[in-house]
Amino acid sequence: MYLEKINSPADIKNYSLDEMKALAQEMRDALLKKLSIHGGHCGPNFAMVEATIALHRVFDSPKDKLVFDVSHQTYPHKMLTGRAFGFLDEERYDDITGYSCPEESEHDFFTLGHTSTSVSLALGLAKARDLKGTYENIIAIIGDGSLSGGEAFEGLDMAAELDGNFIIVVNDNDMSIAENHGGMYSNLKLLRDTGGKAECNLFKSMGLDYVFVKDGNDIQSLINAFESVKDTKKPVVVHIVTQKGKGFKLAEEHKEDWHWCMPFDIETGNPEVSGTDSYSDVFGKELVRLAEEDSRICAVTAAMEHGTGLHHFARKFPNRYYDVGIAEQHAVTFSAGLASMGELPVFAVYSSFLQRAYDQLMHDVAIGGLHVVLGIDRAGVVGEDGETHHGLYDVSFLSTVPGAVIYAPACYDELRLCLRRALYRDKGLACVRYPRGNDKSVFDKSALNTEYTHVSGKKTDILYISYGRVYDNLYRAAKRCAERELHCDLLKLNRIFPLADGV
Repeated sequence: MYLEKINSPADIKNYSLDEMKALAQEMRDALLKKLSIHGGHCGPNFAMVEATIALHRVFDSPKDKLVFDVSHQTYPHKMLTGRAFGFLDEERYDDITGYSCPEESEHDFFTLGHTSTSVSLALGLAKARDLKGTYENIIAIIGDGSLSGGEAFEGLDMAAELDGNFIIVVNDNDMSIAENHGGMYSNLKLLRDTGGKAECNLFKSMGLDYVFVKDGNDIQSLINAFESVKDTKKPVVVHIVTQKGKGFKLAEEHKEDWHWCMPFDIETGNPEVSGTDSYSDVFGKELVRLAEEDSRICAVTAAMEHGTGLHHFARKFPNRYYDVGIAEQHAVTFSAGLASMGELPVFAVYSSFLQRAYDQLMHDVAIGGLHVVLGIDRAGVVGEDGETHHGLYDVSFLSTVPGAVIYAPACYDELRLCLRRALYRDKGLACVRYPRGNDKSVFDKSALNTEYTHVSGKKTDILYISYGRVYDNLYRAAKRCAERELHCDLLKLNRIFPLADGV
């Protein structure tokens, strides 16, 4: 084996082309085994194996600095930077994170988990390098899907004015998490179709030099391209065309489904978990049911059709479904525009991603008093999704938005109830936040209310107040305490802001 002997990128500097190809296969084998047992990001990492080998063959990390976007594609990078144990030893699978992590390695420069940031971060490194008078290469690695984020455009715009070394590797697999949406993707297609020779070139039009690699899964072609730009004195884009899921047939054929995966059977691809609904699915299906009765309801997503459960809506009402790409700011303001014309827009978004659109919630929705509904998925702690995806702050910042109403249902039935209330009884910004995963609650649902539920036990001076999934834990604890004659009252908030009268 080659992979088990690699402790740093220096170990592959003298590999022959055949040895690097063999290494690539070992890396894919290790990826497939770990993902089948542990789950994680699948398609992006299979696509970047050869490019990662070529990057570390040509550049000298950590002196030369590789900055990944989102870092969904960093597993191969980790394998070549002293962390192969996290893919070869089942007992150490959890010793490494699924994202770029400076605490793990000197080869990781930022904690990454959100999109469209690599160019801006790398520009900061490049400017700091120039101020210090050093001469290392700075490389930003960004996927075509991440280019739709506004910050990516802002970084590219500034990059053209950089008078020094700066390399942007655009990994183009014609996919975001879901299918790409937006006008620039027609130009990326034109560049792919013409081998990078089309006169109309997005990157050249922004003042950047340009190199095209037709086969971004061919190690030698990648090495040649990277060597041609190493130590460049001006900003340049290296546009590589890769295949998402490369080497794993199911991921190649079903790119969106296999962007991220739960543990699965390698032969069939069947997940080793039950097929029960999640909060996301229940939300998506209820929105379909409501939209069947009301043609004003529209659904908006920022490249998260399946992740938010909106694939149900997209199939049923394609003309009322809008995927705006990875652009949460635009999604909120676009929803405000819909609302101003009497439509009922519902923007489904992960809690941590919503943070990027705070200004738009305040200025474009609240000031105008426009009625926009947010389906806030992955609210609360998200476990294996990692620290960058925890939805811990939405209640804090949403409660500062004038006129906002926030619901936190504790079960599927309450989710349906709160969604209807947000659509039809509230005005302005109405938010329904719900957790990752399934409803496993056991509390008594006979007295559901859209604002609060008061569960009285025996006479007591103790009142516990809670909301969302946490309430069920409190309910279980109260039941156990009651068995020991330790009684308490429980108050479950469904609408957590503003508090209902009588609470």
